[in-house]
Amino acid sequence: MKKISLIIVSFFAIINLNAQESYKNGVVVTAHPEASKVGVEILKKGGNAIDASIAVQFALAVVYPNAGNIGGGGFLVYRDAKGKTDALDYREKAPLKAFEDMYWDKDGNAIKDLSLYGQFSAGVPGTVDGMVKAHEKYGKLNWKELVQPAINLARKGFKITKQQASELTNKHNDFVKYNSKMNALTSKASWKEGDLLVQKDLANTLKLIQQKGRAGFYEGKTADLIVKEMKRGNGIISHEDLKSYQSVWRTPVSGNYKGFKVISMPPPSSGGIALVSLFQSIEDYPINKWGFQADSTIQVMVEAERRVYADRAEHLGDPDFINVPQKQLLDKSYNVNRMKGFSFDKATLSSAIKAGEIIGKESMETTHYVIVDKDGNASSVTTTLNNSYGSLVVVEGAGFLLNDEMDDFSVKPGTPNLYGLVGGKANAIEPSKRMLSSMTPSILEKDGKLFMVVGTPGGSTIITSVFQAILNVVDFGMTMQEAVAAPRFHHQWLPDRIDYEPNAISENVRESLKQKGYTLKERKTYGRVEGILVNADGTYQAGADPRGDDKAIGY
Repeated sequence: MKKISLIIVSFFAIINLNAQESYKNGVVVTAHPEASKVGVEILKKGGNAIDASIAVQFALAVVYPNAGNIGGGGFLVYRDAKGKTDALDYREKAPLKAFEDMYWDKDGNAIKDLSLYGQFSAGVPGTVDGMVKAHEKYGKLNWKELVQPAINLARKGFKITKQQASELTNKHNDFVKYNSKMNALTSKASWKEGDLLVQKDLANTLKLIQQKGRAGFYEGKTADLIVKEMKRGNGIISHEDLKSYQSVWRTPVSGNYKGFKVISMPPPSSGGIALVSLFQSIEDYPINKWGFQADSTIQVMVEAERRVYADRAEHLGDPDFINVPQKQLLDKSYNVNRMKGFSFDKATLSSAIKAGEIIGKESMETTHYVIVDKDGNASSVTTTLNNSYGSLVVVEGAGFLLNDEMDDFSVKPGTPNLYGLVGGKANAIEPSKRMLSSMTPSILEKDGKLFMVVGTPGGSTIITSVFQAILNVVDFGMTMQEAVAAPRFHHQWLPDRIDYEPNAISENVRESLKQKGYTLKERKTYGRVEGILVNADGTYQAGADPRGDDKAIGY
């Protein structure tokens, strides 16, 4: 344990890992301090985890515009204090005018960036409908009370962080390129820490949502502004798309790992199935004895990831459009058999790994937040615009960014997307279809009781980051803060490469892996894992990823 702590401290010396604070009545962990404050205030007013989730979602649309949103979508996994679980899919949909080869040129090749920037890259937003449905089913406080903090932050403004100042400055030319008129994000060419970001148009849009609920976004003035924005570019979202959008309650995916029950998101997220499959693939290997990021530990995890991501590419998509072979993919014997042929002496080539035979046939700029209230209700929520600041298009007069989630489809089967993920026919573009996602909001139980709430942004790295954070606690005995701060590595089948953060894999282990035929590449830090862990005495410890401005606040 001491060795692990030293590794993490060397990676993020700015945090004190020995000071793991505990909270008795509830805790909120988000990507921005202002959003965390909003969530805790709702809890203190008597709101439950869902109330706080709704308030945080709208607050993030204001204070974390690169991923927090009302112009995108997401997934919510919920467990109440009695153990009942639920999953809300408010993922975006392809517009009715969408078609499979909409991003191809005349020769049948995918057109670079067409699915990433501008109005044409946007799917029908799901966030507002999702929050309305979450409130209708589980909310406790008044709707208007939950939206008001976000309105205040947009209207009065908030002081941006150093990291945000850098991002907004770097993106200025891009915002100007994709927006015809000045807006809050283009109001300065150069930003500095502490500058006040005021978003009056967004405040007005939130006010309509507060007053009219779903109709305040999908109908009336806001809907008109969205459709007008589509016409300004070459976008295809219509009034019919907006009015007909519906989020969906689904049955969570669940599985077991070493006595822990893992509860996660089902399709159209690939995250839950992939996460459970990874745990089943490695459960019989003694990684806790081998040690944190030992060569054998990394080998087993990488070989499992290689096989699971191959299955993801072939078999997963929107369950409303395709028959997802969920039962087989979640069968432990299937995943154990997939690991047969793996040798500790030599790397398996991804070219030799195909999706398993089925018998009977996300820039990194997503964001995640976790909340547990005083009664033990827990929510794990991942929400996104896809790329950083989505399509870069701010809806004129409405003040919010549109997503570029159409890139999460297999724009052309076999062609990598923004995150290098290769998809198949199962995730091809169809009207009203939801695009496949890697988002993996998850909750763990131990002996029937709440144990952990966890998730992260990070595009294709989401699944492996959540996987490692859980292993860091369960197998390597880390605190929640240590688990989210620990350096990470990633493999996604294609490209056939282990990507690793600085200091994630020791030099000796890297050399050992290279000798066995693995290709490794150092990359920048990625992901922003947030987690809550229940202590033996029933109090909560939190982990806020030090890679960003993330903040845990409890009471």
